[in-house]
Amino acid sequence: MPPTLASLAHHSALKLTVLAGGDRLDTPVRWAHVSELADPVPWMEGGELLLTTAMKIDAADPGTVRPYVRRLVRAGVVGLGFAVGVNYERTPSALVEAAAEAGLPLLEVPRRTPFIAISKAVSAAIAAEQYRAVTAGFEAQRELTRAALGADGPAGVLARLAAYLDGWAALYDASGAVVAAAPDWATRRASRLGAQVERLRDRSAPASAVVAPEEGEDRVELQSLGTGRRALPRRLNGTGGTPIVLAVGTGAPLGTSERYAVNSAVALLTLTTERSRALHRAEQRLGAAVLRMLLSGQAEHARDVAGELYGALLDAPFRVLVARAAPVPEGEEPVGDPLGGLAEAVETAASRAAEAVLAVPDGERLVVLAPDGGAAVAACAELAEAGAGVVLGLSAPAGPAATAAAHRQAEQALAVARRRGRVLVEHEDVAAGSVLPLLADDAVRAFADGLLRALRAHDATGRGDLVASLRAWLSRHGQWDAAAADLGVHRHTLRYRMRRVEEILGRSLDDPDVRMELWLALKASSPGGAGE
Repeated sequence: MPPTLASLAHHSALKLTVLAGGDRLDTPVRWAHVSELADPVPWMEGGELLLTTAMKIDAADPGTVRPYVRRLVRAGVVGLGFAVGVNYERTPSALVEAAAEAGLPLLEVPRRTPFIAISKAVSAAIAAEQYRAVTAGFEAQRELTRAALGADGPAGVLARLAAYLDGWAALYDASGAVVAAAPDWATRRASRLGAQVERLRDRSAPASAVVAPEEGEDRVELQSLGTGRRALPRRLNGTGGTPIVLAVGTGAPLGTSERYAVNSAVALLTLTTERSRALHRAEQRLGAAVLRMLLSGQAEHARDVAGELYGALLDAPFRVLVARAAPVPEGEEPVGDPLGGLAEAVETAASRAAEAVLAVPDGERLVVLAPDGGAAVAACAELAEAGAGVVLGLSAPAGPAATAAAHRQAEQALAVARRRGRVLVEHEDVAAGSVLPLLADDAVRAFADGLLRALRAHDATGRGDLVASLRAWLSRHGQWDAAAADLGVHRHTLRYRMRRVEEILGRSLDDPDVRMELWLALKASSPGGAGE
């Protein structure tokens, strides 16, 4: 314990007598300072025991000592030691009354006790307290290190730290979610600090913050982990992503030994985080190799390489998801790393659901293999719909042998999503929908305009209506009477027009490929056609 006025008053060698403020003797003393100035306040920092013989003030004058004592109290002086036998044979009653009124402890110092003896006693007690705190801090560091090297890893560090602080401790991942907490009851308390964690996350490490306690609540300190480089989430004992923030809750501000313990925990957890980064990079390389094998048709080799890390993913139907960053509107600058954010969301969701997931960056794309119907696929959809700046294509459920086909499906779905201006398209939607929206492309429209340009030029001269006639004939599958009736002309007139179409285009309408191209050209270039 740090020295207090009570410990000094009970110090047998000092022989101090308490004359006022006996109910405040448990106040810690930061230092003992001697001053004979009439106003020593400018040289005070607060927490001092002021020692004086009253050489420059009239200690027997109430009008002098009252403002003197009040100034000391306002400056944070915790006690006044008054030496007798120098200028006064006994402590003046005016000083005793002024100290009692102001609530300032007043200690009478006998002539045989030099001020330096009091200063030495305070200094020795402070040194002993600092030594005790450092020793306790080193012991806490050893305990925390043993916990970090144990089977429980970071969770063990949390448990030891919470017990040492007589409070609670929690870890948060990049999303602000609680990764782990100790004791167990602290999870609910820790989960209410997500907003503060997010604010601290956006600052460069190392960073810290104190959450002001509300009435009846504990005091919370937040400490960032890591070296400031962004870490992708990684499972921590099956509970969540890589920890990036440590929170500790205590009933009072941290003392010196508690501060040593927290700093040691931060260092150990930072080392764990850096190790997690290295492991994550290794996992990414392994995942990329597994994906390459699957795409090249080497499913059995991929399963052997996947091992326990990705093996569970290959034992059940999975989806292939291909993502790209959404186009940035003209004049705007790209914000953040949308694909990195998607990878974080996928892996965090998978970790919480105890799912295996494979996320591999591929140039401007991110390729994800995730369990069909699982949390990772749902997180992708939610993130895209929330406007996270990504466009996604999702395959149908597949197995390892069909990975290449599923990847093509996801690529096709992604192309449709980008063409239609949507954030997510599933392959089932493409297969079940119309082909016409796929024609909503400038290149397709240019092809259609070029194919029909000669017919439209002919119609512009007023010599016939070949485009409308062609559309009616194709829509009636080449049935002359039905198409002529739609146009209100004789079937011989329609036959003549179709011969003119063949002559102008130099192509035969008996060719099904020609009829298909002409019909798609008409749909792509007409209002209400492709993309409408």
